[in-house]
Amino acid sequence: MKAGGKKHGMSLGTLSRWCGEYSFIIVFVLIFMVYALTSNGLTWSGIMNIFRHSAVVGIIGLGMGLICMTGEIDLSVGSMLALNSGLSVILFNITDSILATLVFALLFGAVCGLANGLLVGYVKMPAFIVTLATMLIFRSFAQYICQHIDKALAGGGSSVYRMIKELSSYQPFYGLGNGKVLTIPIVGVILIFITALFVYITTSTKYGKKVYAVGSNAKGAQMAGINVSLMKVSVFALGGILTGLASFLWVAMNASSDPATTGNSYEMYAIAAVVLGGISMSGGKGKCLGILFGAMSYTIIDKIIVALKMDSLINDAIKGIILILVIVVQIMGPRIRERMTRHH
Repeated sequence: MKAGGKKHGMSLGTLSRWCGEYSFIIVFVLIFMVYALTSNGLTWSGIMNIFRHSAVVGIIGLGMGLICMTGEIDLSVGSMLALNSGLSVILFNITDSILATLVFALLFGAVCGLANGLLVGYVKMPAFIVTLATMLIFRSFAQYICQHIDKALAGGGSSVYRMIKELSSYQPFYGLGNGKVLTIPIVGVILIFITALFVYITTSTKYGKKVYAVGSNAKGAQMAGINVSLMKVSVFALGGILTGLASFLWVAMNASSDPATTGNSYEMYAIAAVVLGGISMSGGKGKCLGILFGAMSYTIIDKIIVALKMDSLINDAIKGIILILVIVVQIMGPRIRERMTRHH
């Protein structure tokens, strides 16, 4: 009898631990079920579209996830997306080269991320203040450059960065953003590949272990010989590179970038994908795989709002409420599990 009780307790403990570790899958399945019930018949193409619409936020979210794992935050990624995508359009129009545009987007993203990282890691400024400031700086530059430099280059009066359709690389570039491989959107395949890469980095490399160590206990990590400042610089730089990749995909998908609206609230969407994915905002806990599910969950919430014919103006309010609820569950979950295991 005792053995059975012990076994029952163990299985309950294992189940509650699994639910805690992979809560992002449960959240995703629940949200997807609501979507299936509210939409007028699910189609394969509709499901694949979730990947397409999650690509930009998901890739930015992976960078945000690494930053959050070290106990920091980056509020500048939405504005960085606007500036980087705008400059990428200008560069593409000048060079007519997809590869040059990609290299530029990644390098410029790295520079932006590095600037944030140096101020946080070595100057020891709070990440919240640094990235709040760079959020304003990047957005301001995106609008200024569009109004003055791009207008002079394009010779028009547009307030939006637009790719020149007559260029020989225009169609292949636009095809990259909107094409499919075996019915899966190319941008979705890129999202899955980048997620797999970062799952590997965080779980199977020394660098990944150091990221978790810094987030769990920065002083302890420093005493163990980890250069905490350098680690913080590196995660911000990686976050910038991923935002650069997202900017490249944004341009490929839309063939344009609006400096006033592109990336608006994307820092919040990325943080939401991170939180929905089960990554602790205080650092040291969570899985990169969760960010993929978090980003897709957020995309589906959008689709549910459309399917229910709700006013689009209430969209962000619903997302904000869900974000608060998920954080409440994140905080309360371990406490409830602790009580359950104690009880059994």
